[in-house]
Amino acid sequence: MDLNQIVSEIEVGKAEEIEQLLQQYNRENGRTFTFEQKEEALRTKLCQGILTVLRRQVPSSCQKTCLETLRIMSRDKRVLSPVATREGMLVLSALARLNPREDQEHNQNGLQEDSLSEEEERVVVEALKSQQVSVDVQLADALCVKLHGAHTWHHEVGLFTLRLIFLLSALRPDLRTCLRKDWQAVTLLTKMLEHTLDINWVGPYEAGRPDPQALPIPAESNERIMEALKALFNLTLQDPNAEDEHQFRVIAGLLRHLLMLKTETTEKTEEVHSHAVNLLNNLPVPCLNVLIELPVQGGSESHNGKNLEAVQVLLDFMEKRIDRGSNYKEGLTPVLCLLTEASRYHREIRRYIKAQVLPPLKNVKVKPEVGNTIRNKLVRLMTHVDMGVKHSAAEFLFVLCKESVASLLKYTGYGNAAGLLMARGLLAGGRGETQYSEGEDSDTEEYKSPFKNHNGCDEEPRPNPIEEMTEEQKEYEAEKLVKIIYEMRR
Repeated sequence: MDLNQIVSEIEVGKAEEIEQLLQQYNRENGRTFTFEQKEEALRTKLCQGILTVLRRQVPSSCQKTCLETLRIMSRDKRVLSPVATREGMLVLSALARLNPREDQEHNQNGLQEDSLSEEEERVVVEALKSQQVSVDVQLADALCVKLHGAHTWHHEVGLFTLRLIFLLSALRPDLRTCLRKDWQAVTLLTKMLEHTLDINWVGPYEAGRPDPQALPIPAESNERIMEALKALFNLTLQDPNAEDEHQFRVIAGLLRHLLMLKTETTEKTEEVHSHAVNLLNNLPVPCLNVLIELPVQGGSESHNGKNLEAVQVLLDFMEKRIDRGSNYKEGLTPVLCLLTEASRYHREIRRYIKAQVLPPLKNVKVKPEVGNTIRNKLVRLMTHVDMGVKHSAAEFLFVLCKESVASLLKYTGYGNAAGLLMARGLLAGGRGETQYSEGEDSDTEEYKSPFKNHNGCDEEPRPNPIEEMTEEQKEYEAEKLVKIIYEMRR
């Protein structure tokens, strides 16, 4: 379709004619993702023209068609310069009702925010690339005001509002403090999650046990939950203050409840649990005791009354990520880091995880990296090519061994642990810097003594291959070795 005709019509045409032309353009380019560079200037003019139309009093159907055209054009970021201006953002913000004062009036009057269309929000998302303009038009303030009406949201309204908060907090780190302190974004997002998950608090930080017969989390609710968790992740990246401890403990209790729930598919359950793990990593380590201290529900006597169900979910999640065999850096290291820090500072968590990961050795004749137990899998990761994955796996096992070199070598072997020990300056033995309680996790006499070699197992002595050779055979093998060394030097 001729872009010159559309641009000319937009300048002088009526709303009905403009709408018809843009509808035709949308049908022709709905599945177009690569545009010709020679028409870039015309598409920029079209973008500016559409914003001019949106400033007028035109029917809502024409507004929606214009926004659909902008969404298609947003696939070519080079033509969005008219949108990424103060005037352009003000137009889109007004259409999306992202005006703080207007939102306050709507909320006070009890009006439902159901006019926010998907097209409007998607275009605003693209326009956020102009970060300073977003600040100038007070977009963050308006989004937080909109959070007050989260219980009245339609799905699309809530989803894209949360995406905007996530994107703004990601692109503008300097706004995170304002979002947390001035606009109470963390508190508002937490309340939105409580409402979505229908949480019933039975204690200060303890949610009621989910009904075993309850239906899985609906797909739409799960989408909003994940977007809220992503936004909270950005907002909790900075060092927490003492006054934030209560809020962080509430989040930890909420995440524990979420870990015990299922969604409609296994993949989505794993995805939402992944976001929960990322957020748990941002919380202060002392707050993680909320995961295991459930005064109302109670726990196991064998674990001093602690409830380790959530820890078991995290262990199962970690093993699934190991078995996946790919994307270890993003998929596995967060949960490894979380379990490492939780084990370092919470004795009951460490004892429980060690019982699962490093149970008493039964077969000391097999190398520690051979087999399908979770210990074998983690030991194999200690020699992974990715340094981050390698270090995370080694540090996790080291903490489970209370940072005792002798204990680590017993479970992993010297070769697998050499990298960690060299980095820690512990190649000669000893302990790490963290102080752990004594008199627990004792070893049986069966395998308390060190192995005869550095492989982490007691192997049968191998026969000497040259003992039964004749002198002529020895001389022949020596000549072969000399030739190989000579060729390597060339």
